[in-house]
Amino acid sequence: MTGSDAAPRIDTSRPHPARVYDWWLGGKDNYPVDEALARKILEVDGTVLRGARANRRFMHRAVRTVAEAGIRQFLDIGTGIPTEPNLHQVAQSVAPEAKVVYADNDPIVLRHAQALLHGSAEGSTDYVHADIRDVDTLLAQAGESLDFTQPIALSLVALTHYLNDDPDGDDVHGLLKRYVDVLAPGSYVILSQVTPDLSPEDVEKATQHFHRSGVPFHPRPLVEFSRFFDGLELLGPGVIPAYGWRPEAEDVAAQAEGIVPVYAGVARKL
Repeated sequence: MTGSDAAPRIDTSRPHPARVYDWWLGGKDNYPVDEALARKILEVDGTVLRGARANRRFMHRAVRTVAEAGIRQFLDIGTGIPTEPNLHQVAQSVAPEAKVVYADNDPIVLRHAQALLHGSAEGSTDYVHADIRDVDTLLAQAGESLDFTQPIALSLVALTHYLNDDPDGDDVHGLLKRYVDVLAPGSYVILSQVTPDLSPEDVEKATQHFHRSGVPFHPRPLVEFSRFFDGLELLGPGVIPAYGWRPEAEDVAAQAEGIVPVYAGVARKL
């Protein structure tokens, strides 16, 4: 595990997106404040549980796809609280020698880092406690395990909707470009993001609850999400609702449950 060994204090006075997501997935690593927000959003947005499950399944399929294409290094930013199978388990089931680095700024994820490190004997699994906005620090620490002269799969699954577009703030498109710029040709970018396009009223109500709880939340329409892939080669079927990206039988069955307002895509750096 890289980064500081001193565990930061866990703030239980405000909800954290990773812990809210954990509650939706049926996890136990959340606090009353996280559960309260998760329940409020669930009351007004009936798509949220489907979205959380579809998002996890998309990650599994996308990671398998790029591992089968030959990728042996993975940088997953915004890891969240471990939910099996996690990214390293999927990647190393295809390629046991795969190297995986997780990065997150949630102290609870730091607390679970040792669990994340139990990967294959042939590969490696590491954890960086860093904020996505601190690009230089995160990349420097990830570079202790990953070789940035070789292709890497960069995964930001269900993360960009917590970052704003303000050039003087998060500048999410500029931020992602800084990460993509350091990737070697042949690298991949795996992204998913909540959108208002498919269920506008429900997503707007959820957004209001997030904002009232002090959690930034920025659903994006197709054109804004697609901008994340500018200059990259999209894999088929392109940018599409998460459950429709190269679906397996379980995903096809899940589509009958209703709309999932989450876009997803995978692209290759030429």
